Amino acid sequence: MQTQLSAQYQGTPDGLAAEAILRKCVHCGFCTATCPTYQLLGDELDSPRGRIYLMKQVLEGTVPTRKTQQHLDRCLTCRNCETTCPSGVQYGHLLDIGRKLVDAQVPRPAGERALRWALKEGLPSPLFGPAMAMGQLVRPLLAKALQNKVPEKKKAGHTPTRVLNRKVLVLAGCVQPAMSPNINSATARVFDAAGIQCVVAPKAGCCGAVKFHLNAQDGGMAQMRANIDAWWPHIEAGVEGIVINASGCGVTVKDYGHILHDDLHYAAKAKRVSELTKDVSEWLPELAGKLKNQVSGSASRIAFHPPCSMQHGMQLRGGVEKYMGELGFNVKTTGCEAHLCCGSAGTYSVLNPTISYQLRDRKLGNLATTFGTDKPEQIVSANIGCITHLQSGTDTPVRHWIEVLDEALHK
Repeated sequence: MQTQLSAQYQGTPDGLAAEAILRKCVHCGFCTATCPTYQLLGDELDSPRGRIYLMKQVLEGTVPTRKTQQHLDRCLTCRNCETTCPSGVQYGHLLDIGRKLVDAQVPRPAGERALRWALKEGLPSPLFGPAMAMGQLVRPLLAKALQNKVPEKKKAGHTPTRVLNRKVLVLAGCVQPAMSPNINSATARVFDAAGIQCVVAPKAGCCGAVKFHLNAQDGGMAQMRANIDAWWPHIEAGVEGIVINASGCGVTVKDYGHILHDDLHYAAKAKRVSELTKDVSEWLPELAGKLKNQVSGSASRIAFHPPCSMQHGMQLRGGVEKYMGELGFNVKTTGCEAHLCCGSAGTYSVLNPTISYQLRDRKLGNLATTFGTDKPEQIVSANIGCITHLQSGTDTPVRHWIEVLDEALHK
C-alpha cells in the first residue's frame, strides 16, 4: 500500500513503524471474511481493511473525526485478520499506533472518558479484589448486567509449598486471583505434580494490557517495566521460564520485547522476558509425559474455546486438544466458527456490550454443536475474560482447561 506520511509523522518512531506495516497490505480483503465485527455489521470501515484505510488517512494528514475513533474502538483486537492475512500485516501493532494518534486529536465525551478511566485504573488496582468480594457477597441483588461481570465466588484450593530444583515464574495477574483463584492454584498443583515449582514474584502485577489497549500506553509500559524488575532477579537465578495461564496476558508479555524495543534501559531485558514467556499450554508436551500415570482422564464431553489471544495472537492451535486427549480427556473444538471471537476481548464487553453479547451468544450456539446433538458437559478455555464472559450466557460450567487436568490428578 503506497503511503505518503504527513510531515508531522515523518521520521517518528510511530510513523516509521506504521509505514512499514501499511506497505505490506495489498488490499486483498481476505481479512474481511474472518473479522467478527464485519461479519455482524457488514460495514467495510468495521473491517481490518477499512480500518487500515482510516489509519492510513490519519498518517497522511487527514484530520480524524469521532466516527474514525468509533470504527477503531469497535475493533476487538482479536487479530483473526493476522492469521488470515497472506502478506503478514501486523494489524495489532498498527491499531495500537492508530488509536494513539486518533485519541490525541479527537476528544471523547465525558461519560466515555470516565468509564475508560475506571477500567484502566480499577481493574489493575489492589482494590479490585475487595470490590469483587463485595460484589460476590451481594451478587443475587445485582442487575443482570452486573451479575455478568461478577462470577460466583470460587475456592482456590491449596497451593503447593514444597521447594523443588526446577522453577518457573508464574504471573498471578490482576483480576484472575479475585475472579477465579483456582486457576492459579491449579496451575501450581499440576506443575508440582510434574516436579516443577511455580514461583510468584510478589511485586509483579498487571501485565500492562488493560492500560495499553485503553490508550494509556505510558501507564501500561510502566507496569511492564515493574514486572521486568520483579522477575529479573529470578531470571538471573536461572528460572526455566515464565508461565502465563491467561492467554490475554501471555500475548502481551510475549510482546514486551517489541513494545519496549526503544527503551535504552529495558529493551534487552524485555526481549529476554519475551523469549522466556510461554502460555501454559506450551508446557503440555512435557506435562503430559510426566503426568500420564498420575491422571485419570474423563470421557465427559468437553468443548474447548481457544481464545483469540491464543490462536491468533500467539498462533497456538491444537495443543490443548491433542495433549489432553492423550491424557484420556474427551476434548474437542467446535467445527463451526472456532476461529471467531467470543466477544470478551478484555474491556470490550463493557465498552461495546451490544456487539460483545451478540458474539457471545453466537459462540455459545456453535460450542453447543461440538459433539453433534449431544451438548457438551463442560466448556473450557484458556483466558479469564473468555471464561467469565461465556459463563454469563450459559448454565454449562465454563472453566480453564488446567482446572480439569488438576481435578483429575491422583492426590
